[in-house]
Amino acid sequence: MEDFRFGDLRIGQTASFVAEITETMLDRFAVLSGDRNPLHMDAAFADRAGHPQRVAHGMLTASLFSTLAGMHLPGKRALLREVTVRFHKPVYPGARLSVEGTVAHLQEAFRVVEVKVVVRDGGGVRVASGVYSAGVME
Repeated sequence: MEDFRFGDLRIGQTASFVAEITETMLDRFAVLSGDRNPLHMDAAFADRAGHPQRVAHGMLTASLFSTLAGMHLPGKRALLREVTVRFHKPVYPGARLSVEGTVAHLQEAFRVVEVKVVVRDGGGVRVASGVYSAGVME
């Protein structure tokens, strides 16, 4: 876990990590979120809808923004204030996702960092992107 203070952050600074999406994650996310849409839960239903397997919840993918903020950029001093996310492609179990964030803006008066995020699958295809802002506690 990183421990950047606001003064340590610089425009253009990056952080990244890789996460694998598993069937178990889909099952657990369904319990936590209450979203049991058959696209997420039933492989046969997903197949009939044109997907090769169950589709990961979009918000499961978006939760990786929280991981990036709270563990990597800026790390343990971060408190998310806002997240904007766009989903570009479905994510399926077995996907290895690369999550990369770049510091885009620093708001010194309130110690807020804005980070642009891109999530790519193992083939480098963008599956999600967006921005988060986080307060950075001293």
